[in-house]
Amino acid sequence: MTPTAPAPTATAPALGAETAAERLAARIQRHGALTVLALLVLLASVFSPGFASTDNLGAILGNNAFVWLLALGLTFVILTGGIDLSVGSMYALGGVLAAWAAERYGTWAALLLPLAVGAGWGCVHGLLIARARTAPFIVTLAGLLGARGLLQLITDEGADTHLVPRGSAFRALGEGTWTPVLISAALFGLGALLLTRTRFGATTTAIGGNEHAATLMGLPVARTKALVYVLSATLACAAGALGGARLGSGVTTVGVGYELTAIAAVVIGGTLLTGGSGSVGGTVAGVLLLSVVHNLIDRSASQYGSAVTDTVNGGFLAAVVLAQALLNRGRRDE
Repeated sequence: MTPTAPAPTATAPALGAETAAERLAARIQRHGALTVLALLVLLASVFSPGFASTDNLGAILGNNAFVWLLALGLTFVILTGGIDLSVGSMYALGGVLAAWAAERYGTWAALLLPLAVGAGWGCVHGLLIARARTAPFIVTLAGLLGARGLLQLITDEGADTHLVPRGSAFRALGEGTWTPVLISAALFGLGALLLTRTRFGATTTAIGGNEHAATLMGLPVARTKALVYVLSATLACAAGALGGARLGSGVTTVGVGYELTAIAAVVIGGTLLTGGSGSVGGTVAGVLLLSVVHNLIDRSASQYGSAVTDTVNGGFLAAVVLAQALLNRGRRDE
């Protein structure tokens, strides 16, 4: 008789099946920021007097709502395995361009000029990265310096401050708490739909997972890589324009370091720096978590200025990147 092969044991995992440890690691990566945010808000509401007041929560949501849009654009860039260091400078440039256009040509020019410049700037970034295969770090660092130079030129090296006219419909876009929050929430909702319900979103994630495999599958890799930089720069300029409407002027000194805070928020929200995994919802949790932490620092350690905030940003980012590396190592070892 021909001997029969032994039957597989009941405990042996099927080929390609995801283990319990892998599922747990994936859930921690996706939902860790949201869990920490919920715990932090609960503890702060109990132990920090006034934290849960309407005014304070309104300040957390409204004051930085437009800055959060930098993180939305960076989510798509980082998902492809890229990086965009220019978004802080593009934010400042968008505010200056919007104020300059509002002074001279009115609301529509104040909206359209920053969008057009942002899209063009991002297109240059995208073509250099996707077609010329230049390193994203170098290209966007050059973009950072170029955008700062352009806004200095427009403002005569900061000597001229362009003001948004009082009573302008454009200025109304930045007023109050809920107008900025609702605008940002709508854009984040559209971003989530773009990432999860379109071929562009699927291709973005596939490129970060394995660019070579995405190419072999016939996906438009170069076009998608270029478009994520167009999206990032356009959102950054739009955020700056809306921020200018809120401030009532184009301020040349804003945006310094914003790119690092936005990157930290995206990574804290669970998007891998190496690309291929992440979500817009995670980025929302990341930006809210950092905003709550910064608010608590301002309430309890304001005498130390921005030093504590920068230290916390760096510490959070280092801890999350280390956790991601450990989780990925554990998933590979299974």
